[in-house]
Amino acid sequence: MSLEAIKMLTEVESASAQHLSDAEAGAKRSVAEAEKAGQAQLEEAKAAANAEAREMLARAEQRAAGEAQAVRQQTEQSCEQLKANARAKLDAAASLIVRRVVNN
Repeated sequence: MSLEAIKMLTEVESASAQHLSDAEAGAKRSVAEAEKAGQAQLEEAKAAANAEAREMLARAEQRAAGEAQAVRQQTEQSCEQLKANARAKLDAAASLIVRRVVNN
């Protein structure tokens, strides 16, 4: 082989090695950028999910508070009805007690 052919072969091998090195570096950069973008999307999705969960929890708490208020009102009405029934029967009970005491 002539010296010039060896020189050319060496240059081609060197250029090929440089291209390979550049390609590997580019691939590593692409992978790193993809991982970074994926991580950013994951964080964004987590933040959106957390925000939605907070909204759902707030709506559920609001519904529960409304339902609790309705139950509280119904319970108060029931208590007032029971008190009214007891008051209505109080006179009859007192009269019955008086009759039994007087008759004995």
